[in-house]
Amino acid sequence: MNKVILSGRLVRDPELRYTQTGKAVASFTLAVNRRFSHNNEQQTADFIPIIVWDKLAEVCSKHLFKGSQILVEGRMQIRNYDAQDGSKRYVTEVIAQELEFMGSKVATGNEQ
Repeated sequence: MNKVILSGRLVRDPELRYTQTGKAVASFTLAVNRRFSHNNEQQTADFIPIIVWDKLAEVCSKHLFKGSQILVEGRMQIRNYDAQDGSKRYVTEVIAQELEFMGSKVATGNEQ
C-alpha cells in the first residue's frame, strides 16, 4: 500500500501549467514540521514536493497561496531522468489525490 498523509504550509504559491493534451497540473512545496522530543532542540521541517492533477490542480491554483495550511492525502512517487550532464537524477514527490484546507484564511495582496 502506498498512502501518504501530510499536514503543512505552502512554501510558495502553486505553479499551474497544462500538458500538451490540455490536462491541468499544479505543483508546490509543502513545509511539514517534524516533531521533536527534547525541549532544547530547534524545530525543523521537511520540504515535500506535491503534484496535483486535473480539476483539483485548478482549485489549488485559484485558492491556495504561500502560507496556506493544508492536509494532503496521496501517494509517494519516485521517478528518474537523465540530466543534461549525462547523470541519472531521482525525484521523490507526492501525487495528491485529496486535499483539505485547514486553518484560517490569511489576507494577502494577491487575493481578489
